[in-house]
Amino acid sequence: MANRVAETAIEPRTKTGKPISGAKLSGIIGTVIVVTGSVPMVAPFIWVFTTSLTSGARAFDLPPNWFPKDWHFQNFLTLFQSNVPFATFLWNSFEVAGTVTLAQLLTCSMAGYAFAHVRFRGRNGLFALLLTSLMMPMQVTIVPLFLMMSSLGLVDTHWAIILPLATNAFGIFMMRQFFLTVPRELVEAARIDGATQFAAFWRIALPLAKPALASLGIITFVNTWNNYFLPLVFLNSWEKMTLPLGMFALSNVYGSGNVSVIMAAVVLAICPLLVLFLVAQRYIISGMVGSAIKG
Repeated sequence: MANRVAETAIEPRTKTGKPISGAKLSGIIGTVIVVTGSVPMVAPFIWVFTTSLTSGARAFDLPPNWFPKDWHFQNFLTLFQSNVPFATFLWNSFEVAGTVTLAQLLTCSMAGYAFAHVRFRGRNGLFALLLTSLMMPMQVTIVPLFLMMSSLGLVDTHWAIILPLATNAFGIFMMRQFFLTVPRELVEAARIDGATQFAAFWRIALPLAKPALASLGIITFVNTWNNYFLPLVFLNSWEKMTLPLGMFALSNVYGSGNVSVIMAAVVLAICPLLVLFLVAQRYIISGMVGSAIKG
C-alpha cells in the first residue's frame, strides 16, 4: 500500500489532477527538444531582421539586440537610393527565376511522363544515365558551357543562365516518381479513346500532378533565386546582374559603412522566399510524399 502511494505521488499529472500518459509525456519532451534545437537556427534570422531596422552604430552591439531600440526604416530607403541599382537586381532575379521555373515545369514534367508511361528502347538505361548527372556539379562543366555560350553570343545576357537551368535531372526524377503513381489504366483508356500520347499527358496526367508541380516549382524558384555561381561567370554589366551579385556589390560599397543597409538588402532577398514557402508548404509536403510512393 505504501509503495502504491509513493508511485502515485511521483507520477506526472496535469492541472486537473489526471495522470499524464507515457505517449503524451514523450510528446512534450520531444516538443521541448525540437524548440530548444530550433533556437540556434532561428537566432541569425532574428538578428538580421532586427539589424535591418536599427542604426549602423548598434549593428554589432554585444550582447546582440533582439528587438530594435530605435526604428530606422530609412535603411530600406537608403538601399534604393544608393549607387548600386538594387531595384534592377531585384527585378532581374524575378525575371530569371520565374523563367527558369516555368521552363523546368514544362520540360521536367514531359520527360518525367515519358520515363514513366512511354515505352521505348533503352528507357531504363537512359534514365540511369540521367541520374548519374546528379553526381556531377555545375563547376565541372562550366568551361565548355562558357565556350558554348560565348560562341552563341549569349555571354552577359540572362539567357546564359536560363538555358543551362531550363531542365534538371532532379526535377525529371521527381516528376517521373509522381507519374508512376498515376494508374496506367487511365492513360491506356485515353489512348484507346483515340487520344495521342501528348493529349493523354496534357489532359489526364498533368492535372493530377499539381502537388508535384507546385513542389518542383517552389524548389526551382528558390534555387535559382539564390544562384550565385552562374551569374558570377556569365554576367558583367550592372543592368544584367541578379540579386546575389547585387548584395555582394552592395557589401563592397558599404563594407566600412552602414551594415544595417546590407541587412535590409538581405531581408528583401529573404521575404519573397519566406512568403512563397509559407503559402505553399502543404504542396511541398504532398508533392514530396507523392513522389516517394513508388521507386
